[in-house]
Amino acid sequence: MNWKLNLKKTPKTEKAKKSKTREWVDAVVFAVVAATIIRGLLFSAYAIPSGSMEGTELTGDYLFVSKISYGPRIANTPLAVPFTEPVMYGIKTYSGAIQLPYFRLPGLGHIRNQDIVVFNKPDEAGPGYNIPVDERTTLIKRCQAIPGDVLTIINGQVYINGKAARNAPKQQTSYTVQITGLPINPDIMREQNISIRQQLGPDSYEMIMPSSAADIIKGYSNVKSITPVIAPAGSYDPEIFPHNEKFKWNVDNYGPIRLPKKGWTTPLNDSTLTLYRRAIEVYENNKVAINGNDILINGKKAGSYTFKMDYYWMMGDNRHDSLDSRFWGYVPEDHVIGKAMLTFFSTDSTQSFFNRIRWNRVLRPIE
Repeated sequence: MNWKLNLKKTPKTEKAKKSKTREWVDAVVFAVVAATIIRGLLFSAYAIPSGSMEGTELTGDYLFVSKISYGPRIANTPLAVPFTEPVMYGIKTYSGAIQLPYFRLPGLGHIRNQDIVVFNKPDEAGPGYNIPVDERTTLIKRCQAIPGDVLTIINGQVYINGKAARNAPKQQTSYTVQITGLPINPDIMREQNISIRQQLGPDSYEMIMPSSAADIIKGYSNVKSITPVIAPAGSYDPEIFPHNEKFKWNVDNYGPIRLPKKGWTTPLNDSTLTLYRRAIEVYENNKVAINGNDILINGKKAGSYTFKMDYYWMMGDNRHDSLDSRFWGYVPEDHVIGKAMLTFFSTDSTQSFFNRIRWNRVLRPIE
């Protein structure tokens, strides 16, 4: 018997090489998927478009916002163009054909008093807007009160559960400034972050500035007087939430008001319904009606209501130039995006090209 051994190696079938075009397509797809996961679950970049957080955060600041801090929120509208604004050039970049219910993955912690938080604008909720939660305008404010807290503002000072809250180091408000006729040096105003809100008379101005700047300029020879602008207690501002003259509140004297907490039950009457109706009806999707002396929720008489979500109170550090919870009320938990952590870049559009970058704010932690 003859045995013949075939010791030759069977040639391997070579895989077809990818074309350059295919390699580029794969790389782009991978980058988009990876960036989408990072942006959706870990952190995102946002720009500060307005001055409501001056001088803590400035117009032109670019921020990293941690989503893992409070738990990543799963998108309500999965059918959206990645890395775009909800509306660009008048065209929606998302479709509301599929809308998922609110769901948040576990995070590293919870919102605390004084955290600087990025969230969707609750004022855009309701059938009048018909905008999904995650496609509403993005805002940044400081959290003054968390669920269960009782918030009061007395002469501009925030109190939480009866105790004065810590004021941000660079918090700003309005002052009436009387000068002798000689203007304040513009360089000093820029250095001290002082801006003119309006001119009240020939030598009288309302200026917005931090208290540290007020302490400095009041000693100048051309400054006759500087007085904080405070709306008096008991004066009713119709723009202030809950927009009811029974609550004679304004930006500087407000409350007391309790922040709803998940599982908290409140009795329902004229006053509590005024304060909490928007949360019950708009944010928690109930139908509220009044039949004589009875309050009906989803067609049934109700003497109380138990909240399904947590709510927060957000205010800008620029107290007299911020549209915040004083105007549109509570921020529901499903509107929260994340915690502002780092200013990674900053530009000043009022400066020349070579002086536009604020180098002292690059890679600056937020507090």
